[in-house]
Amino acid sequence: MKTIKIAILACTLGLMSFTILPSKTAVDTTITASPIAWKSESVDLGNIPQNKPKAIEFEFKNTGTTDVVITNVKASCGCTATDYTKTPIKPGATAKIKATFNAANKGAFTKQVTVTTNAEETSKVLTFKGTVI
Repeated sequence: MKTIKIAILACTLGLMSFTILPSKTAVDTTITASPIAWKSESVDLGNIPQNKPKAIEFEFKNTGTTDVVITNVKASCGCTATDYTKTPIKPGATAKIKATFNAANKGAFTKQVTVTTNAEETSKVLTFKGTVI
């Protein structure tokens, strides 16, 4: 009987040694502020005339300590052309992203322009909307 108790105790202690404990992993919770301050991320154009291209400008300021380089600007459709500053934007300087929307079809619309820079890990999506009359 004594050997059975010892065997049960040994099994219990053996099984307890396999207990899974949560691992302690260091997580970086630092939030880094974006060095790009947009004047506006969304523009409402209201009513615009059909078949007259409409230019929209999105302005931002480099509030960081290093140069910002715009690496890509892409419109959500072929009806919008884009242009942007190709030179580095110095700290404290401002720059503009220009989108020209060709309002060919009547009705309400919402379009996007995606901006990629060296200053942010994720791209910034800018929007403009309105109604073609």
